[in-house]
Amino acid sequence: MKMDTIATIHDLRSRIAGWRGGGARIGLVPTMGALHEGHLSLVREARKQCGRVVVSIFVNPAQFAPHEDFDRYPRDQPADIARLAGACDLVFAPSVREMYPDGFATKIEAGGPSAGLETDFRPHFFSGVATIVAKLLIAAMPDWAIFGEKDYQQLLVIRRLVADLALPVEIAGGAIVREADGLAMSSRNAYLSPEQRRIAGRLNLVLKDAAMRIRHGDTAATAEAYATAALLEAGFDTVDYVAVRDAETLAPAVDSTRPMRILAAAKTGATRLIDNMEI
Repeated sequence: MKMDTIATIHDLRSRIAGWRGGGARIGLVPTMGALHEGHLSLVREARKQCGRVVVSIFVNPAQFAPHEDFDRYPRDQPADIARLAGACDLVFAPSVREMYPDGFATKIEAGGPSAGLETDFRPHFFSGVATIVAKLLIAAMPDWAIFGEKDYQQLLVIRRLVADLALPVEIAGGAIVREADGLAMSSRNAYLSPEQRRIAGRLNLVLKDAAMRIRHGDTAATAEAYATAALLEAGFDTVDYVAVRDAETLAPAVDSTRPMRILAAAKTGATRLIDNMEI
């Protein structure tokens, strides 16, 4: 299978128009590159669902605050393209100027499921995510797009965005892919020292334990307090949050008969890790 790499919205639309004219169902997998098995699992799912698959690679400056890691975020486009060989039909790898041309002055403010959690610590984040995802979806107009469940709040924000703007695209969630010890795969895992990597492997275990406690009758508040203390004891330097939420709205979980999710964010050294799981 021939896989091309293009860098402009004009070329992206031209290629997709040709496929659509032939009756193909179009799938989009947005990424920031530094691809790992978690990303590739999304691409494989897109291939199952769609006749043509586009993977975008773009490190979005709008979702990074000035003190965050935009400049050092892992980038290796040749390696990413090599990993995608045979897995997708087209790589869309635009420049920052292509996505945010001179004079760019519009942004999307997300509400609903964006409230709290990540927003409490990264208030800029979901506006940047919503703006770039909207631009990618409008540029490609896919029938179907997929986002990983590791960024669970982000997934719900994108679903809300698509519903609110009446964009004709189905948004799918891809299951979290984990390392052998259960650590959720993330491009930022490359930042971890050996000791930090050992500590990071405790995050999913603590969340599993907290989820089990809730299933056995603990209140959300009790499980959240337990998990926070357990993460600090495991060696994390700070715990931004551990929260039990309604899985569909991310409102605080008050009805145990509804689907629930436990979400957490914690730092070891300068690396901030997030994870979540069903209860």
